Amino acid sequence: MCVAYPGKVLSIEEHKAKVDFNGNIVDVNIGLVDAKVNDYVLVHAGMAIESMTREKADEILEIFADLNAL
Repeated sequence: MCVAYPGKVLSIEEHKAKVDFNGNIVDVNIGLVDAKVNDYVLVHAGMAIESMTREKADEILEIFADLNAL
């Protein structure tokens, strides 16, 4: 099973971005998406696979929190 997780783009340099995942800052390849600083991206295996709204990112994060509570 594959899991992708949303994070907030903090900075961009060429096709790499610093993305914040709940305080964990990770380098992510954004070559497949049109992302800008402060956008949210869905990331799998170090690669952004989708840009999304904050609302959609929050919805996914809420689902992960619910699963964690189980």
